[in-house]
Amino acid sequence: MTDLRPNFHPSGCSILSPVRDIPFNKLVLSQSNVRKVKGGQSIADLAEDIARRGLLQSLAVRPVLTEDGAETGTFEVPVGGRRFRALELLVKKKRLPRTAPIPCIVHADGAAEEDSLAENVHREALHPLDQFRAFQALRDKGLSEEDIAARFFVTPAVVRQRLRLAGVSPRLLELYAEGEMALDDLMAFTVSGDHARQEQVWDLVSQNSWNRHPAVIRRLLTETAIRADDRRARFVGAEAYADAGGTILRDLFSEDGGGWFEDMALLERLVAEALNTAAEQVRAEGWLWVEAALDFPYGHTHGLRRLAGEAVDLTEEEIAARRDLQAELEKLLGSYPEPTELPDDVDARVGEIEAALEVFETRPVRFDPGEMTRAGVFVSIDMDGQVRIERGFIRPEDDVVSETSDTDGDTVADGDAPDSPAADPSVPANDPGTSEPGEDPAKPLSDRLIAELTAHRTLALREALGRAPETAFLAVLHALCLSAFRAGAADTSLEITGRSAPLTIQGSGLRESAAARALEARYTDWAARLPGDPAGLWAFLEGLADEERMALLAHCAARTVNAVVEPWKRSPGRIRHADVLARAVSLDMDAAGWSPTADTYLGRVTKARILEAVREAKGERAAARIEHLRKTDMAEEAARLLAGTGWLPEPLRMPDLETPDDADPRADETNPPHENSPPHEEWLDEAAE
Repeated sequence: MTDLRPNFHPSGCSILSPVRDIPFNKLVLSQSNVRKVKGGQSIADLAEDIARRGLLQSLAVRPVLTEDGAETGTFEVPVGGRRFRALELLVKKKRLPRTAPIPCIVHADGAAEEDSLAENVHREALHPLDQFRAFQALRDKGLSEEDIAARFFVTPAVVRQRLRLAGVSPRLLELYAEGEMALDDLMAFTVSGDHARQEQVWDLVSQNSWNRHPAVIRRLLTETAIRADDRRARFVGAEAYADAGGTILRDLFSEDGGGWFEDMALLERLVAEALNTAAEQVRAEGWLWVEAALDFPYGHTHGLRRLAGEAVDLTEEEIAARRDLQAELEKLLGSYPEPTELPDDVDARVGEIEAALEVFETRPVRFDPGEMTRAGVFVSIDMDGQVRIERGFIRPEDDVVSETSDTDGDTVADGDAPDSPAADPSVPANDPGTSEPGEDPAKPLSDRLIAELTAHRTLALREALGRAPETAFLAVLHALCLSAFRAGAADTSLEITGRSAPLTIQGSGLRESAAARALEARYTDWAARLPGDPAGLWAFLEGLADEERMALLAHCAARTVNAVVEPWKRSPGRIRHADVLARAVSLDMDAAGWSPTADTYLGRVTKARILEAVREAKGERAAARIEHLRKTDMAEEAARLLAGTGWLPEPLRMPDLETPDDADPRADETNPPHENSPPHEEWLDEAAE
């Protein structure tokens, strides 16, 4: 039997314990192991590693003794419990014999708990930089990223991240090794592969501790680049940009895996070329004009008449396919009480079905070739980076009608005034005065007499219409529809127009907002249903159900709302009424899709207001974490913190309709508002500054 007692050197130092090969079936796991909390690499992964390269570290064991101190031939394992369990798993899977010899260091003196504690306390974890460099060394020796990932049980993405970290400037890596730089800062430097630029940015941010933040580092490294999620980058595409010689700065540590297009001039050129190509393809359809731009302001179609068009009919095969998709969608959604409970695979399929159904709903629209020669198209890029084509707009100067309808339904040729004798024999060319004896009794009436008679008729018609609310409702709706859908048409006797002036203030993302898209969709739906000839509008409205008339009136009325507060045009009465409307419709700007971003709000107010917003939504600790940042970076971090909180700035919150007793309701543009005006006047003055 091997002597298990420790030997001592004459100098007083103990000699290292001997190593013995002990059959695995003679080993048992000790309960004296101090490691109780599980973590780190899984037992299965460790077993695979042992199977591949063998046991790299021996087990520390102690003999199991009888009550009288004799050895039983069995050994307990207080040090190396995870390795023991990995070996045990290999034995269970018959990948290792039960009697396989296991190298063990045998201890006899002291406590087993002391052995276990000493091993874990005196162990020093590998510095992350050493791991980065080790991965790089394996890559230099010919191993692929996938091979390295498989051998160390991580994903290829993790390997790429480690390799990118190892590729940072050697000077910055030494600073990280010495503890002068945090890992988050080092990760931010991987955005750019330019070592000189990395060192330049470090020299800049390290001068002040409040500048040493990952967001600041990324911004400085990419300040001349365009984000990969920008609509211009999406429109061109990473592949086309790279094929043209452009380089992309990748951030492997961001959640979305995004990056930056470094060559802004190249990207702008590719955008212009792709837009022009799309415009020429549309022009070939036969339109009079095509305008192409990156974006058009909201309301750019104001004053233009839009052609209704006619949707292309679906084929029988397409109708059957749409019916099958709708049935499948209903079956999938009906199996789950809440949409949020959908499994990933079901949710993916639902998305595919909805996208396919959307294609059916947005199928091509057919226009009259004759009208196309007088109309045009706007071509731009939407927020998702897709081509946006708006067809069928006629400018007032191009909207020349060859024939117009008179009151009897007859046509009048161009050049014949409707009030000339040739066009209408009841209207005289001049006022001949009183009739002389012997004149023709069929001579036209004078202009003055006709005016007087129709004045009486107008008053009578007003009084009668006032007693017929249903007809009055129809008449108002008829007039508003002409204003909304048939600009320039004068086929109504009511002097009512629905003025929808273009918004003079164009906020960030206004045209692509959820509200703008919903309004456009509603307008398009109604425009497709209304008759092309204004003369047939009245009969169409008469044929609508009451609910449809109300919905159409609501749409027409909604287009006339103006709640914009402009510093050069104060209208407190108008704004107070807008507040009343907001209350009446339970307006919720968060639900409407508005969110505080650097473009919409945070980048355009003071740092104090940014911190106040974060403090209101996330608390004092969240505000304290960003108060040292520069304003640009503070705005970006605040946008991330406020996302999903529902926080709104003062002008967008539900208004308080309690009006002070001494407020002057008659104040308007010519009468300055009373000093006790509603709360919005305070931030109005600030906006004016």
